[in-house]
Amino acid sequence: MKRLPIANCQLPIFLEANDVARMSSRDPIGNCQSAIRWLLMLLLVGFVYVPSVSAQEAPQPSPTPLTAPPPIKIVSKEERLQIDQAGDSKARLRVTIDLAAGHLTRAEQFTSQGNFDSAAHEVGSYHALIEDALEFLATMKRDSNKTRDLYKRLELSLRAHGPRLTTMRRTTPLEYAVWIKKVEEFAREGRTEALNSFYGHTVVRDREKSDKRNEKPPNPSPTPTPKE
Repeated sequence: MKRLPIANCQLPIFLEANDVARMSSRDPIGNCQSAIRWLLMLLLVGFVYVPSVSAQEAPQPSPTPLTAPPPIKIVSKEERLQIDQAGDSKARLRVTIDLAAGHLTRAEQFTSQGNFDSAAHEVGSYHALIEDALEFLATMKRDSNKTRDLYKRLELSLRAHGPRLTTMRRTTPLEYAVWIKKVEEFAREGRTEALNSFYGHTVVRDREKSDKRNEKPPNPSPTPTPKE
């Protein structure tokens, strides 16, 4: 039996009807083998192409945003000099609060401009100054009206700063907002500390007075009757 050559048997991808009929009449066996080879090749391409398209169309998980470096908490030399030159504790606290409020204002301005690195730097300086004020007040005599007045002044300032920190955090990208959130929580804790220091002694003293009023006087011992 004579073996049919198939090396030169090629089947174009697009053929006219007359060409297919002509080729079939010339070498039907070779044309069938070529068609089978082309069919197998198309199936192989389909198996490779379809999964790759499906992989491209599959939703990719969004990358986790990186956290920006934490803002540096530092009181500059110039600010430290202004604080140390204050005449008394009241003036010292006023200078510290004013400096902190200035940093908070500049942080808000940088945030509105989209300069989040500079805004974070200002927030770090604000944090350092408020922390310095709390540490200073902690060294003062607690049972003192003067100390209570200073704590009250700091509490009022922190109460006003809280909404400003919250607004700034909501307009800040997540990688920076996490640090503003920490400063916001720190300011809230500082306000709680100031309130406890302001009202704590008053509550204790009122309770002591109430307890003293409720105390019953001791029963006097009966006077012995002299014997006749």
